Amino acid sequence: MNVFFHSIAAVLLFILLAQITDGPSSPRDESVRLADRTGGIWMSGFVAAVFAIHPLRVESVAWIAERKDALSGTFFMLTLIAYAAYTRKESLGRYVTMSILFACGLMSKPMLITTPVILLLLDYWPFNRFTKSTASKLVIEKIPLFALSVGSCVATLWAQNFALGSTQFLPLQWRITNALFSYFEYVRQVFWPVDLIPFYVHPENRLELWRLLVAAVVLIALTAIAFIRRRKNPYLIVGWLWYLVMLIPVIGIVQVGLQGHADRYTYLPQVGLDIALVWLIWDLTKSWRQQKIVLSGAGAFVVGALSILSWKQTTHWRDTETLWRHTLAVTPDSDVAHAGLGGILFVRGQIDESIDHYESALRLRDGNVAAHFGLGRALAAKQKIDPAIFHFQKALSIQPDYIAASNDLGVLFARKGEIKKAIAAWQQSLSFDPENADAATNIAWVRATAADPDLRDGREALELAQRALRGGGENAVVLRTLAAAQAENGQFAKAIATCQRGEQLAQKNGDRAMIESLRDCIESFRRGEGLRGTQVSH
Repeated sequence: MNVFFHSIAAVLLFILLAQITDGPSSPRDESVRLADRTGGIWMSGFVAAVFAIHPLRVESVAWIAERKDALSGTFFMLTLIAYAAYTRKESLGRYVTMSILFACGLMSKPMLITTPVILLLLDYWPFNRFTKSTASKLVIEKIPLFALSVGSCVATLWAQNFALGSTQFLPLQWRITNALFSYFEYVRQVFWPVDLIPFYVHPENRLELWRLLVAAVVLIALTAIAFIRRRKNPYLIVGWLWYLVMLIPVIGIVQVGLQGHADRYTYLPQVGLDIALVWLIWDLTKSWRQQKIVLSGAGAFVVGALSILSWKQTTHWRDTETLWRHTLAVTPDSDVAHAGLGGILFVRGQIDESIDHYESALRLRDGNVAAHFGLGRALAAKQKIDPAIFHFQKALSIQPDYIAASNDLGVLFARKGEIKKAIAAWQQSLSFDPENADAATNIAWVRATAADPDLRDGREALELAQRALRGGGENAVVLRTLAAAQAENGQFAKAIATCQRGEQLAQKNGDRAMIESLRDCIESFRRGEGLRGTQVSH
C-alpha cells in the first residue's frame, strides 16, 4: 500500500508540473513553442522520477508507520492540481474542492500546514498571479486554508504533549544550531544519499564551529542567489523557499522526540529543490546544440544511480534487527540503535547480549527511557530484582507516564513482598490510563487476596476487576481475579460461575496450569473460603 500511494503521488507530481509548466495539459498559449512544451514534459518527468526513486524516500515507503507520508503526499499533489484548476477559472466549487483535499492531507500528516505558503509561491511562479492581483488579495484568498493549518497545529501540539516534553532536555540554542545544520545536511543528502539510517542522534552541543559556519555560508549563499535571480529565474526562489518553508514544522525548533533529523522529513520539501535545480540546468544548457542528447544521457545515469542506491537502502529495512545493525555500523554511538537491538535480543531469549546493548545505550545517554525499561526487564529475567527496580524507577523519573514500566515495577515490588509499594506503582499506571487492564487486575488481586487484612478491600477489588474486564476483555487471568473479588464480597456462587467461564477459556488456549489454578479456586469457593496470598494474578 505504501508503494501504491507513493507511486500515485509521483504520477500526480508529473501531471501537476506538466500542467503548470507549459506541458500538454496546460492552457494553450500560442506564444509557447512546441519545443518548450516538450522540454516542460521532460523536466516534469525527471523531477517526478527523482521524487519516486531517491534513496531518501526509502524510509517513508519501507516503514509501514510512515504511510502518512505517501498518503499526505498524494493529497498534497491533488491539492496543488485543484489549485491550478482554480487559478485557471476561479469558482467556489473549485475552491471548496481544493480545501477538502487540503484538509484530507492535513488529516494524513500535519506537516502539510505550510501548503498555503506553497500556493503563494506558485502564485509567483509559474502562475504569475502577482502581476494580476495584489499580494494582500492573494493572502486574503487563502485565509480559510491558513485557518485549517492553525487548527491542525493546535490538534497536533495537544496530541503530542508528552513527546514535546523532550524539549526540556534540549535548550533553544541547541535546537537552533541543529536546525541550521539540518537544512544544510538535507541538501547534502539530496546529492550524496549514502549512510542513511532511521535515527540520527541529536548533536545537542557537539556540533563543531566549522560545520556550523559552512552550513550558514552555504545557506546564505543559496538564498542570496535565489533572491538576486528571482526575476530572470523565478523558479529558483520558488523552489528554494518551497524547501525551506516545508521543513519548518519538522526542522526541530519545536522538538518532537530526540532525533537530530530524519530522512522522512524530506518527502515533500525536496521537490522544491528538484524543481529549482532541473529548471536551472535546462536554462543554462539552452544554447547547447546537443542539449537534449546530453541531458537525456545525464538524466538516465542519475535515475539509474539513484535506483541502485535505493535498492541497496531497502535491504537494510528487511527486518528490525538488520535495520539496527546497519545503524550501528554507520553510527556506533547511537544509543537508540543499541536499545532497539537489545529489545530484539531480549525477545529472542538472548538475555546477556540484550543487557550488553542496553548498558551500551545508557553509557551513551543515561536519559534513554527505553534502555532503562529494557534493562530492567532483562535484569528481572535474570532474577536481579533490586537492579531491575532501580532501572524501572529511573525510567519513570524521566517519563512518569511509562505505563509498562510502572506495571512491571509493581510486579517486582510484589515479588519482594512490598505490597504497598506495588499498589502505588500500579496506581501510577491508572492515574495515566484509568482503563489499564494489567494495573487494575493486579490491584484487584491484591485487594481480594492479601494475607494482611489491612490491605484487603473487597469493594475496591470488585470495582477494579470489573474495570479490567471492560478494558482488557475476557481472559482467564481477569476472570480469576474477578472471581477472587466476588468471593471476598461473599458472592461465592458468582465466583464459581466466573471461574468456570475462565476454565473454558483456558481449555481453548490449552493452558493446563491455569485450568488447575481455577479448579483449586472453585474448591475453595465451594467451602465458602476466599483466596489468600500475595502473588500477583499474572
